[in-house]
Amino acid sequence: MSIKNKFKGTGIAIVTPFNEDGSIDWKSLSDLVEFWINGGVEYLVVLGTTGESATIHGDEKQELFSFVAKKVAGRKPLIAGIGGNDTKEVIDGFKRFDLTGYDAILSVSPYYNKPNQEGIFQHYKALDAATPLPIMMYNVPGRTGQSVNAETQLRIARECKNIFATKEASGNFDLINQLIKNKPADFMVISGDDPITLQMIAQGADGVVSVVANAYPKDFSEMVRLALKGDFDAANKLHYKYIDIIASMFTEGSPSGVKAYLSKMGLCKNTFRLPVWQVSDKHFQKIKELMKAI
Repeated sequence: MSIKNKFKGTGIAIVTPFNEDGSIDWKSLSDLVEFWINGGVEYLVVLGTTGESATIHGDEKQELFSFVAKKVAGRKPLIAGIGGNDTKEVIDGFKRFDLTGYDAILSVSPYYNKPNQEGIFQHYKALDAATPLPIMMYNVPGRTGQSVNAETQLRIARECKNIFATKEASGNFDLINQLIKNKPADFMVISGDDPITLQMIAQGADGVVSVVANAYPKDFSEMVRLALKGDFDAANKLHYKYIDIIASMFTEGSPSGVKAYLSKMGLCKNTFRLPVWQVSDKHFQKIKELMKAI
């Protein structure tokens, strides 16, 4: 299967479930993997932002990568989240981690440092030269503090041959328009924003790396498949079915919102590692009402 076919459709930025003492809840993770696969999504992303990667370090990262790969056992493509704001450290991670069972790497643009566009390009150029797997870059300025503009993303797409896709979560349609219009034919644009995934696919995007699909994998991945086939009447029905739920998942932060849903479904505990915290009681009540409504 080509790299494009592997990652066309719906991927999930999977949560990392925790026990009350902060340790990883391996039983819940095992059950969740089966839930997601049975939900019909196309692939899983391990240790993205939704997986609370910022508070998972050292041997735990390897344990998570290996556990999910063993559990999935080749049934779905896998992407490993390996990114950061120290280029050398990211490359060291490429060399250090055993990525057996993985098909690609998701690497977020450098955060906090706020490099200029040339610095961002040179970062990805260095990753491109060192990577053991194809890379999906990730533009999420709401978290990194710095957008990778369309010109830089297109330069990366043309010059960095191991970077096959961008997960685009800027919400900036001027940028998205320029990116999709001018990208190389084999370069993928993936939505990183659940609420605008339908609109991005209508403009030529190839799918989504989703948060909401953690809790609603079947319907959301079906919405994406319908949109990719051009059946926007049917896709719109599912889009609007979940639009209020999607909004509620981000009202008090993510993954706080999606774990509230998963805990109500009995799929994992409503627990996190600080500084992430659970949603307020008032918002949790709203979430329960939204769940009843559908």
